[in-house]
Amino acid sequence: MRLFVLIVLSTITAFPTFQSSAKSGDSAPVESLEHKLTYIEQNAALAHPNQAPTHLTEQEINAYLASGRVQFPAGIQSLQLQGEHGLVTGKARVDFDQVKAGQHNGNPLLSVFSGVHDVTVVAHAHGAGHQGFVHVDSVALDGIEIPQFALELFVEKYIQPRYPGIGIDSRFALPDKIDTATVGQHEVIVTQK
Repeated sequence: MRLFVLIVLSTITAFPTFQSSAKSGDSAPVESLEHKLTYIEQNAALAHPNQAPTHLTEQEINAYLASGRVQFPAGIQSLQLQGEHGLVTGKARVDFDQVKAGQHNGNPLLSVFSGVHDVTVVAHAHGAGHQGFVHVDSVALDGIEIPQFALELFVEKYIQPRYPGIGIDSRFALPDKIDTATVGQHEVIVTQK
């Protein structure tokens, strides 16, 4: 579970996005992902983990996200991820008033980050040497790309105070002895060592 949350939150960095196509009634992909996450945790407990790759499919991840088993940060209503050779596209419906609850800023540049919006985040992501790396390439609200300086300001004022270490560029320790994490075509492949 820790691995899953780290992969999801770190990959989309600050802003997940919307439009889940997974059916909540289809439990096979959810159970498959739970089985793989349990295996990863148990494998990490070994002195010498099995180094065979574990494939987490996009279908499994999105079904798990849609299942209600993941508690998203305040303001994130749902999330869907798509992987494609080093790139992750996250789509979510975000209530920015909930995201910013209790934090106020009079900067007019940040006024776009209010109300409920469909958010799309495109990021490069990978893991190597037991470290995860994410670089957010772009963020769009309702199909309109947010200028980099406005995004940086939003992350600085509203995201980093709650989630230190998360930003446009993020580096973090991978859990459970994960050595590599590779975003492939509709999958994430992890190896442990």
